[in-house]
Amino acid sequence: MTDEQTGQDQPDPQDAPDPQDAQDPRGAPHPQQLPRPHLPPPRRGADWMFGGVYGTVLASGLLAALDQAGGEYTPFYDASWVLVTAGAAALAHGYSHHMTSHQAGSAAHRWRVLSRALWNEWPMIVGTVPTVLLLVIAGVAHLDSPTVTAVGLGLNTALLFAWGSFVALRVGYRLGSALLIGMADATIGLAIIVANAVIK
Repeated sequence: MTDEQTGQDQPDPQDAPDPQDAQDPRGAPHPQQLPRPHLPPPRRGADWMFGGVYGTVLASGLLAALDQAGGEYTPFYDASWVLVTAGAAALAHGYSHHMTSHQAGSAAHRWRVLSRALWNEWPMIVGTVPTVLLLVIAGVAHLDSPTVTAVGLGLNTALLFAWGSFVALRVGYRLGSALLIGMADATIGLAIIVANAVIK
């Protein structure tokens, strides 16, 4: 008999429920519908450059703080402490980002996410490298502390200007605006120079 003869509509096979959409008796969603945990993407483009700005500011502050008038000048010791402090700051920054973006997953996956978050902080350490190299050169060449501090703070201020301008250009600012942003970043370095002169 046809549908017209029986007066009943036959169910359309396309209207049948998808087995993947079914829920278990407890009402929980099907396992295939659960969001999969994912690793944070590596930093690309302008993202990693901000870490360079942080590292440069950190290096300037440490360079000014480690320069003690009247004390014994130990550039190799100072260089090691700049690196240690930058590493500790990068670990703390990466770990805090990991904790604020916690997601469900296995212990092995959480360790992978933490490792990726910590690795993403490498630009902060790179930002301190010019200061570390300057201190190593000072130790080899026996340069005096005031000269090294003045050169280091001036170098880092110039690097802050370069970081800020370059990042601004990468994210789409025009040249004039990018230079103004670079000047704003360089102002941080100038503030450290002024503070160093006033405190000492």
